[in-house]
Amino acid sequence: MKRISRVAKSVRASTTLAVDSLAKQMKADGLDVVGFGTGEPDFDTPDNIKEACITALDKGFTKYTPAAGIIPLREAVAARLKTDCGLDYDYTQITVASGAKHCIFIALMTLLEPGEEVIIPAPYWVSYYEMVRMAGGVPVIVSAGEEQNFKITAEQFEAAVTDKTKVFILNNPSNPTGMLYSRKELEALAEICLKHDLYVISDEIYYGLVYDDKEFVSFAALGEDIKERTILINGVSKSYSMTGWRIGYAAANNEISLVMANYLSHSTGAPGTMNQWAAVEALIGPQDGIEAMRKTFEVRRNYIVKRINSIPDVSCITPDGAFYVMMNIEKLIGRTLGGRVINNDDDFAVTFLEKGLVAVVPCSGFGAPGFVRWTYATSMENIREGLDRLEKFLKGE
Repeated sequence: MKRISRVAKSVRASTTLAVDSLAKQMKADGLDVVGFGTGEPDFDTPDNIKEACITALDKGFTKYTPAAGIIPLREAVAARLKTDCGLDYDYTQITVASGAKHCIFIALMTLLEPGEEVIIPAPYWVSYYEMVRMAGGVPVIVSAGEEQNFKITAEQFEAAVTDKTKVFILNNPSNPTGMLYSRKELEALAEICLKHDLYVISDEIYYGLVYDDKEFVSFAALGEDIKERTILINGVSKSYSMTGWRIGYAAANNEISLVMANYLSHSTGAPGTMNQWAAVEALIGPQDGIEAMRKTFEVRRNYIVKRINSIPDVSCITPDGAFYVMMNIEKLIGRTLGGRVINNDDDFAVTFLEKGLVAVVPCSGFGAPGFVRWTYATSMENIREGLDRLEKFLKGE
């Protein structure tokens, strides 16, 4: 038989989902695993949103919709972006797809010619790298270490630009670091984008989860010139605890929005109709649940950061947003834990899961070797138990 696509075959499985899958299998086998793998709020979807879905079903809203999504949802997205970010978009500039991840993939397919380069700050969400390659592009990684709060500088960014650079991907607040770029930092990055005529894919899926009264600034809000070349990515999965509903959206200029909709019309089409109506309610309905969830996450963040930094040989810096903590395990490299020599973060994560029964995500797949990611999108009871197990694991108990 002829071989399958080399591009497809070279795509690596998601590190996050791989860990979560193994942890779930161990749980199914009867093991008491505490999971800190996937970034998924532990809160239920609010009742008013679920009821909107039921109402849509009762009304027979179960047929195909336009590829870019129903107009009421696109109008609701535009209104929410105006209220929360001060951005003016017409509903025709909004494209709805099956999650923010899908929106990013469609955006890359829309923008890239084979061989064109995409600059990705590291640490990065694991899927960015693979999606660029799937779209025929070349990922160019610019690394920012813990000493610079995991945020790249404008000087680093510009040094990576070549005549093949087409796109800059920014995740703010970041997965996996939780760090937030300030307005000044964003303005410096935007200046480079304008100078070198670059498109920006700004993934702002965690924008509703920012702590310590820090200001979130949408990249597209930096000015009309930068807005014109930005594809803003967002969705309802994180802020509204709707991960399984698979509703994401992109806001962009008219040409990009049209091409993205055309691409969707020949691939997946729009997400489930009843799910779209549920998302309308999420965006236009009561928003107080977001703040309540954000406050809960902030309490959990403060606890997990304090506990990690109280444990010998591991540490972390305090994230500004999202619901992740990057734990530094560099002092553990070379040690024997659970009967295994820990050569890297992958070894640590596997051993900690198998021996300590705690699932965390190794960050080599995020472009950050020597770290593992914890999520605090889980109960305080689980957080305490997981950190208790970490202490015992490191002590060899």
